[in-house]
Amino acid sequence: MRLQPLALAFSLALPVDAAATWVEPSHRDHQAGGLQLSNGYPILRWLRDTAVGAFFGKRWRDDDDLDAYETNPIVATRHEGGIVLRFNATTFEQRRILTNITRTFQAFDIWAISHDYVDARLWEAKKNLPHVLKRLPDSMKKPEIMIYDLPAAIWATYPKKTSGGFSSSSLSVRTSREGMGNLFFKDYQRLSVVTSWMRLLEAMFPSLTEMTSIGKSFEGRDIHALRVGARNEEEQEGGSRKTILVTGGLHGREWISTSTVTYLMWSMVTAYDKDPMVTKLLDKFDIVFIPILNPDGYEYTWQEDRLWRKSRQETKVLFCFGMDLDHAFGYEWATNNNAGACSENYGGDSPFHAVEASALANWARNQTQHGVKFVGFLDLHSYSQQILFPYSYTCAAQPPNLENLMELGVGLAKAIRLSSGEAYTVTSACEGATAYRGKDDNSRVEGGGGSAIDWFYHELGAKYSYQIKLRDTGSYGFLVPADHIVPTGEEVLNALKYFGDFLLGNNGIEKGEFEGIEGNPPADQWRDLKRRR
Repeated sequence: MRLQPLALAFSLALPVDAAATWVEPSHRDHQAGGLQLSNGYPILRWLRDTAVGAFFGKRWRDDDDLDAYETNPIVATRHEGGIVLRFNATTFEQRRILTNITRTFQAFDIWAISHDYVDARLWEAKKNLPHVLKRLPDSMKKPEIMIYDLPAAIWATYPKKTSGGFSSSSLSVRTSREGMGNLFFKDYQRLSVVTSWMRLLEAMFPSLTEMTSIGKSFEGRDIHALRVGARNEEEQEGGSRKTILVTGGLHGREWISTSTVTYLMWSMVTAYDKDPMVTKLLDKFDIVFIPILNPDGYEYTWQEDRLWRKSRQETKVLFCFGMDLDHAFGYEWATNNNAGACSENYGGDSPFHAVEASALANWARNQTQHGVKFVGFLDLHSYSQQILFPYSYTCAAQPPNLENLMELGVGLAKAIRLSSGEAYTVTSACEGATAYRGKDDNSRVEGGGGSAIDWFYHELGAKYSYQIKLRDTGSYGFLVPADHIVPTGEEVLNALKYFGDFLLGNNGIEKGEFEGIEGNPPADQWRDLKRRR
């Protein structure tokens, strides 16, 4: 028995973040998914649960610890009077009018662009809405209000005090799917908590996981990664290894991306030796999870501004901080270099100017020099429920394996829909993210150069690279309530298993993956799958 790692689990300190009571907006109820623990070795299972009970239970029952951290009220009060609007924008010209407003009016910030609508946040709406409407044609002067009370929606995403706390009994093996996993995934978690959670996983599963730092952020924080894989002796000594990279938290405010990456890493680790698909995948591939690539921006959303997007790096403009990490990579960076330093899409003054993007690229290059071959890349974002494949920088060029990218993308969307009923659209990143009009790149609403998926696809040969924009489709936008954490994690877990099965050569439809009679898909699901593929 590995008593030393379990003892380490006891010794780790998990900071618990709490805040004052706040208003909770109404939202849809979702039936939580869950997680599984190993069925074997009862003594080890008991020790593991006891370790986790000590790790979580006492701390969460201690009222002094719960009061140790109070959310700074400014995270919401700075958005007092703010609302989120949806404008009917079915033409390129309508979308261009709205994006032009953002360039001259700081109170207006676009959240999402699609072929049918544009979502935008407006500060101090009572004062500023007339200013926006007078610049719009009559057909656009009646936007829908998606979020009426922005501060309340912001408050609702922070962890809440619990009157009863949690006990180690809630973490028993019998109820592990509803207990141990959901304890962590009950709320969004701060950077320090995520880091401790990753250390706990490494301590609990030392033969399957390895925690590392891929580099430092601009403010000096470690960018942590967890490698998950069942390497044999030869591979442990430096042999080649195919690897899938899963990232989240490139943009600080997209908390659902970070929670989903942590959900995936936990689910894959605990399913090994239980789920045949996961076992086969981790026997053949490593998966590297980086839940928070932008730790400075993420921490800033907990301390100062919940809706902060960029990093916190200094720029050439004194009062404009941060860079958009998804426009900071080197491949075709110049196609996005018209964004000013104060823009939400500013990717720096040169390729890899952003410290965090440079750290990821340098780490990835170093990995390839030591036998790692990146075969897949999943970059999680929010929101709009889209699965996007290269290229982002232009629609005039097509990736060589376009048909395969589309095929796998549709399969990922199918896996999600069968899991939760949620619909994800599949398209190229240039069309899905930037409201593209035609083959002339000058007709784009915003540039798409310097994206992470383009760089990993083109420069490192990760031929199955996708950006997945998670929940929702606008009801909450970047402020998805915490009760979406597990359902979102579950649907993306199913997509990741499909992804792995596809890479293993089974095209995502290995026997048993879609449960039917004797492990085969029901006839209607099979026909639909074949039609979509």
